[in-house]
Amino acid sequence: MVKILIKNAHICDPATNMDCEGDIFLVDGVIADIGTNLDYETEVTIDASGLIAAPGLVDMHVHLRDPGQTEKEDIISGCKAAAAGGVTSVLAMPNTNPTVDNVETVQYILNKAKDADAHVYVSAAITKGLQSDMLCNLAALKEAGAIALSDDGRPVVNTEFMAEAMQTAPKLGMTVVSHCEDLYLAKGGIIHEGKVAEELGVKGIPAAAEDCGTAREIALAAAYNVPIHICHVSTATSIALIRDAKARGVAVTAETAPHYFTLTEEELLKRDADYRMNPPLRTEADRLAVIEGLKDGTLDAIATDHAPHTPTEKADFEKAPNGAIGMETSLSAGITALVQQGHCTMLQLIEKMSTKPAQLLGIPAGTLKKGSPADVILIDKDEEWTVDVDKLHGKSKNCVFKNRKLTGKVKFTVCGGKIVFNELD
Repeated sequence: MVKILIKNAHICDPATNMDCEGDIFLVDGVIADIGTNLDYETEVTIDASGLIAAPGLVDMHVHLRDPGQTEKEDIISGCKAAAAGGVTSVLAMPNTNPTVDNVETVQYILNKAKDADAHVYVSAAITKGLQSDMLCNLAALKEAGAIALSDDGRPVVNTEFMAEAMQTAPKLGMTVVSHCEDLYLAKGGIIHEGKVAEELGVKGIPAAAEDCGTAREIALAAAYNVPIHICHVSTATSIALIRDAKARGVAVTAETAPHYFTLTEEELLKRDADYRMNPPLRTEADRLAVIEGLKDGTLDAIATDHAPHTPTEKADFEKAPNGAIGMETSLSAGITALVQQGHCTMLQLIEKMSTKPAQLLGIPAGTLKKGSPADVILIDKDEEWTVDVDKLHGKSKNCVFKNRKLTGKVKFTVCGGKIVFNELD
C-alpha cells in the first residue's frame, strides 16, 4: 500500500470542524497525519491546490443488484461508480435474488466486496423474502456481518414484525432503515398523484402512502422508545411528522435523495421512465420542504437510493420498474442545488453525505481525524460538467441528471489507502 501525501488542500472535515488549508498524509490505509507544511518521504505526492479534501462519502442506501440481477449492476461495477462519485462506503439493500435474508447471501456479498473500490456494508432483510409473513433470524444475520435491517423496496406490512425488529436491533447493534409506504394506498400507481398524473392519464401514488408509513414508524419508535431511520423522504407532510417527532424526543432520523431536492413531477411530462422512482418525484412545494428539512436538521442525511435498471427495462414508460442511479452525480447535485444556492455550506453538505450517515450506521468513516481509515476525496467545487451517461462507470444508464450541467466534480478518491479513482492526471 502506497504512502500518499496530499498537499495544499482546503480540508473540509465536519467531524472535527476543520475548514482550512492543510496537508494529509496517508500510510497503510490510515490517516497518519493531518496539518500544515507536512513533509514526508512518499511514493505519491498530490498538489491539491484549489481542491477540497473531504472524508469519503457514505451512501447509506444503494442497490447493487448482486446477487441475481448482475446485468444491471454488480458489487464490483457499483463500487467503481461509487469511487467516481467520491463514495467510499455503501450500505447495500437486501432486495436481491436471492434476498439477503440468510447467512450465505450476507457472506457472499461481503466476500465479493473484498476486492471492490468501496467498503460495502450489508443491510439484511427483516422478513423472509421481503414478504412480511415471517421474521428473519436477525441475530444470525448480525453474526454473519450485516449491520442494518430493512425490507427496502417494500415496507414491512406486518406491524408486529416491524415492532419486533425495531426492539431487537438496538440490542444487536444494528440500524433499522424503513421504506415508508402504505401499499394499499399506493397500489397501481406509477408517479405522484397530482396534475401531471392526470395530464398523462396514469394512476398516481398519493403522498398519503408515504405519510402513513412514516407516521406508523414514528409511532412505533415513540411507543417502544427505540430508534428508527426513515429512507428516501419526499413529502412535506412526512418532513413535518419527523420534525414534530424529533421535537418530542422520539429517536427518529431520516434521509432524502438528490432527486427530491432538485426535481419535481414536471419531469414526468417527457414520459421518460428514467424519472420514475419510488417514492416518486413530487411537487415544487415538496421539493422546497425537503430543502428546508435539510437546512433545519429534520433530514439528517443525503443518500442516493442508487437503483440500476437496463435500458430495455426502462423503455416502456408505464411498465418500467422504479429507480434511478445516483452515486456518480450525488455530490455534484448537492453542490449545484444546495451549496451554490446558498442553502448550506460545503462543510454542511459533507456532514449530510459522509459524517452523519457514518454515525447513523456506526461505521468507521466520515472523518479525516488522525488514525481514521484513509478514505479521502478531492473535489473541484467549481468545475462545470455535463452528465454523459456513456461515460459513467456503472452498468446502467438510468440517470435523472443525464445531459444536465452540474457544478462540482470529484477528481480523486482514496479508499482504505488505495487510489480507486483519479481524474487529476
